[in-house]
Amino acid sequence: MKDVIRNHPRPSAELLERFSDQQPATLHESMGKRGALANDIRPAWFGTCVCGSALTVHCRPGDNIMLHKAVSLAQPGDVLVVSADGFTEAGMWGEIITVAAIEKGIRGIVTDGGVRDTMPIYKLGFPMYARGFSMKGTTKATGGTINQPIVIGGVQVKPGDIVVGDNDGVVVMPLEEAETILAAAIAREQNEASVMDRIRAGESTMDILGFQATYDRLGLSED
Repeated sequence: MKDVIRNHPRPSAELLERFSDQQPATLHESMGKRGALANDIRPAWFGTCVCGSALTVHCRPGDNIMLHKAVSLAQPGDVLVVSADGFTEAGMWGEIITVAAIEKGIRGIVTDGGVRDTMPIYKLGFPMYARGFSMKGTTKATGGTINQPIVIGGVQVKPGDIVVGDNDGVVVMPLEEAETILAAAIAREQNEASVMDRIRAGESTMDILGFQATYDRLGLSED
């Protein structure tokens, strides 16, 4: 297999639009509690949301030449999903490459590495999810891969998988399961809306969700 793959299956713009209104937590639950990246991969600031098609990158720790190459190959709607082997002692993503990414229509970056220039990037409104933050510079001397499967935050990500993130974190859905997951998420939202209507009408979650029977089996004493 080549180190750099230029073309791969991508979700349609229409499918991404349908996912853009979904909460990552709902999607995670709807796919059997799968797909959630480790919770130390966090948004750089409160209020961040991202939805797009995974463009996967593997960079060597402290080196970001593959990120610059990935940006040059990206298509509108892509989200860079980047494994740096968990290395956070370098800012592999900064302001200049962010401007380049915005010009290419890239929707955000998700990495288990470190990022920097968070203040100017905040002003640019470019979503960043990272494991760490570091002002330290990087080298451009070591190869890696683009658009091959990677593992990040305990989840395998393939190019073209759907990536959705908000304040709670990031979930990744296999492209081949996308329609099934979306249908399950919509059904879950509708059921939850019904539950909340019943709560507002005075019912208890213990009764609506059947938790009272579970609680009773615990054999706890009450005053």
